Amino acid sequence: MNDMIILEAEEKMEKAIANFENGLAKVRTGRANPNILNGIEVDYYGSPTPLNQIASISISEGKTLVIKPYDAHSLKDIERAINTSDIGLPPQNDGTVIRITVPQLTEETRKGYCKDVDKMAEECKVAIRNIRRDANDEVKKDKTIPEDTAKSMQEDIQKSTDKFIAKTDEIAKAKQKEIMTI
Repeated sequence: MNDMIILEAEEKMEKAIANFENGLAKVRTGRANPNILNGIEVDYYGSPTPLNQIASISISEGKTLVIKPYDAHSLKDIERAINTSDIGLPPQNDGTVIRITVPQLTEETRKGYCKDVDKMAEECKVAIRNIRRDANDEVKKDKTIPEDTAKSMQEDIQKSTDKFIAKTDEIAKAKQKEIMTI
């Protein structure tokens, strides 16, 4: 039972890190990356469908995303979905595929994206600290746990928290390095 609280907290912290990494995948780095299209849903025969389920997405020449729909009739719907999304890149429809050219980032834009990464990292750290607080509250609330065991459990929870916060910083630094690399 005592270890369950710690394991549950670590599992939630892992999910917070996974969510953070998922969010980072959508941040542009100046290179074409199919992950920037994650989250775009196309109105496919009346139901919203993720873009990667109705088309193949590939990279051409390192700077261009090529979207080839499995169903040629969905080309206009895909183009409309990309235009209404918040990626800020215009699609070019040539009748069979859609091409999205990813321009080189300016220094100012790179710095702005780095600030976004910092903000996302801070949100992840806040989530991790909230998980720590909840786990500590659970330990304090459980009157069946002896005081010295409770203290030891709280120290273990803090060690896990420190480990996951360090991991968040490491991931953020790697992403910022990737963004600033020309």
